[in-house]
Amino acid sequence: MNTVERIEIVLPGKVDPEGLELHRGPVPAPAAGQVVVAMEATGVSFAEQQMRRGRYYDQPPFPFVPGYDLVGTVLSVGEGVDRGLLGTRVAALTKTGGWASHVVLDAADVVEVPAGVSAVDAETAVVNGITAWQMLHRKARVRAGQTVLVHGANGGVGSVLVQLALAAGAHVIGTASARHHDALRALGVTPVDYRSGDVPARVRALAPRGVDAVFDHVGGEGIVGSWRLLARGGTLVSYGSAATRDDEGSGASPVLKLLGRVWLWNWLPNGRSAYFFNIWAGRAYAKDRFRARLRTDLTQVFAALRSGEITAKVAAEIPLARVGEAMRLAESGTVAGKVVLVP
Repeated sequence: MNTVERIEIVLPGKVDPEGLELHRGPVPAPAAGQVVVAMEATGVSFAEQQMRRGRYYDQPPFPFVPGYDLVGTVLSVGEGVDRGLLGTRVAALTKTGGWASHVVLDAADVVEVPAGVSAVDAETAVVNGITAWQMLHRKARVRAGQTVLVHGANGGVGSVLVQLALAAGAHVIGTASARHHDALRALGVTPVDYRSGDVPARVRALAPRGVDAVFDHVGGEGIVGSWRLLARGGTLVSYGSAATRDDEGSGASPVLKLLGRVWLWNWLPNGRSAYFFNIWAGRAYAKDRFRARLRTDLTQVFAALRSGEITAKVAAEIPLARVGEAMRLAESGTVAGKVVLVP
């Protein structure tokens, strides 16, 4: 008789991608209010790339199982959980723990994936889709006719952002390397090569009065250029510090510097605003509200995915056991979309 076992990927410390460890053990049982989800797809995001370097600003102590989000099928339910969830495909935002074949989750944290949306496609839209949706609609409140700038328009979050912005009726300028420009033009994006000199000057030539919103995952000193591109009434949303990914030292320092700039800019009397987007904001002190908002927004994202308003961009599907290869690919900067891990 074959016994099903649990496989998980453990990050033991600051290691190269090949230093990630594969561990095996029994499939866990759910406690009251919990479900066990058999993972069908999880992803490699920028967060895991920073965690590997010990530079994600609130990561747990080593060792731990990474994995920011996942999609899978409910395998078992604990006491007090609707048994109708059994066999249902669901998605969840986890921050850590998603890189495993079986994951225990609070039933209140899973969101049903609609029929007709595959696990891999849905995975591309969990953390990336929630991030894009909330930045666009809850922070910048982009409206039809506005012009927005999306840095990294070919990336995991960026590719969803540009599609949602276009669906909202906005004009979109997107930075990306030249090899991605044809694909961006096909979507309706005006591309700018971030490697070809003064990006702010090139954007200013396209939008002489400034842009209504900038979505910046790069951080570092370049964030100042993003701020200066805003029109009066415009909004800057910073959501990462890719420019400092390979730096040494504290992972909190780049975030604190960004927060300081955001605080200062919001005091300036120029009609512009800035945010540092944190997808987990509010969870610690208003968990029910956080869950309701996440469920509402992820349901909207999945509806857009199902209708074709946004399309999944899968850079590669790689087995969980080959996670080192997946991490190398995600960090290479050569792919468009999301690297997805499958069982």
